[in-house]
Amino acid sequence: MVDATESTPPADRGGSRGDSRPLAGAASYGRGMADHKRSDDGRERWSQRVTEGSDALDLEEGVFTWKDPARIAASLKRSAEASDRRKSSPYRSAMSMLTFYVNRAGKDLSADQKKILERAKDELRKQFGRA
Repeated sequence: MVDATESTPPADRGGSRGDSRPLAGAASYGRGMADHKRSDDGRERWSQRVTEGSDALDLEEGVFTWKDPARIAASLKRSAEASDRRKSSPYRSAMSMLTFYVNRAGKDLSADQKKILERAKDELRKQFGRA
């Protein structure tokens, strides 16, 4: 007798890897699509999920809306140094999160807030002794 999975083409089993796993990106963070926030035009806001639910850093509420670059940098530094889930150095994790936010929220940031966040990058470098 022939096993049904062996005679089923790979594409019908979830991908071309030859197994039943779904292709990468088919579902993210283990939640259903109904749990995800959507933008006004109906697209999923994956960048918001990453910023709010980062598995590497526990960010303070509203950190990217603050007006003081030194305070933003200090908060990111504290979060990165306190995290035991990050994969790279505290400096790299903190700078990556800040850069990610600026790049993803850039079109919606005011010019003033974007300047503050860019100054926060400089401040982060100083606080980590990399200026």
